[in-house]
Amino acid sequence: MFLRLFTDLRAAKVPVTLREYLALLEGVEAELAEYRVDEFYYLARACLVKDERHLDRFDRVFAEVFKGVETLGEAFEQVGIPEEWLRKLAEKFLTDEEKAQIEALGWEKLLETLKQRLAEQKGRHQGGSKWIGTAGTSPYGAYGYNPEGVRIGQDKNRNFRAVKVWDKREFKDFDDTRELGVRNLRIALRRLRKFARTGAAEELDLDQTITETAKHGYLDVKLRPERHNAVKVLLFLDVGGSMDWHIELAEELFSAARAEFKHFEHFYFHNCPYERVWKENRRRHDQVIPTFDVLRTYPADYRLVFVGDASMSPYEIAMPGGSVEHWNEEAGEVWMRRLTERFPKSVWLNPVQQNLWGYTQSIRQIAGLMGGRMFPLTLDGLDGAMKALTR
Repeated sequence: MFLRLFTDLRAAKVPVTLREYLALLEGVEAELAEYRVDEFYYLARACLVKDERHLDRFDRVFAEVFKGVETLGEAFEQVGIPEEWLRKLAEKFLTDEEKAQIEALGWEKLLETLKQRLAEQKGRHQGGSKWIGTAGTSPYGAYGYNPEGVRIGQDKNRNFRAVKVWDKREFKDFDDTRELGVRNLRIALRRLRKFARTGAAEELDLDQTITETAKHGYLDVKLRPERHNAVKVLLFLDVGGSMDWHIELAEELFSAARAEFKHFEHFYFHNCPYERVWKENRRRHDQVIPTFDVLRTYPADYRLVFVGDASMSPYEIAMPGGSVEHWNEEAGEVWMRRLTERFPKSVWLNPVQQNLWGYTQSIRQIAGLMGGRMFPLTLDGLDGAMKALTR
């Protein structure tokens, strides 16, 4: 209310300065007004009004601000501490030695124990090591630490240790109109070219027109189909999670590929391809495309290009139910093999620096499933990937 008094007096054209306002607060702190609002009125008027012409305006503003207030204690605003601040204060910060002492349950025991906790737990828990809660070392919940856990009720990654996320997450489509750096990417993609004349005959064939005109003695215009890059491309884009760090580079590649190839289709997936993919991230929960439909719809002469950092829990690749977001009946590696067998000319482009690949188990797994056809998402890496797709 004190701050409101200051701002409302300024709005009413009473020339109150910040120094005068601070002097008023010092008077309150020194208990010059003691406890009653009437006493505070005289203190405030003495500190804030320098000219009697402004007394009437001061009285009107004071009456409005302190309407119904009898004691000075009631004038203090009740400032609540934001819940988010309290949650952050409760987070447990562990040393590397303490983290090393926490054991992972393993995939099957992790899910089996989660079922038991859901059946047994009756209330909220915080700071523990067993129940579904917050700020502890339990494998279930939010804002804590566990080497392998199920993240529940947390808005983003903290330790990159969750093997499942029990929340609905929203991703954004990549922008296919990005131009920054796109020119260099398009030049690299042009290694993947095989021109053919397709479509309706609507381009002037100058040489044939001259030949036929000379032969017949009158103008004989000849048309031919336009020349296009006949290479067909399927682009599978990993989106969300750790790929958020690489959005700009992925968008540039997406934009370059869409501009370069006439026969081009794109699909999104998260971390590892499973039984469904999608075209729009905002509708990925209700408008999905079965991966089997992709396998049946597009012939084997399409080139398949995966774009992703391949950084995930190893369970997401190797285990049924391993997907971080849903229960997949078949392991991710099963779908990877189906896709690469259907489209033998396939590569994986990884935006993570190549010298770091060996430190991540899932990257090694995906590189193995790709038969070594994983390339860094750099101009040199893209050049190598295009060569591999032309062989």
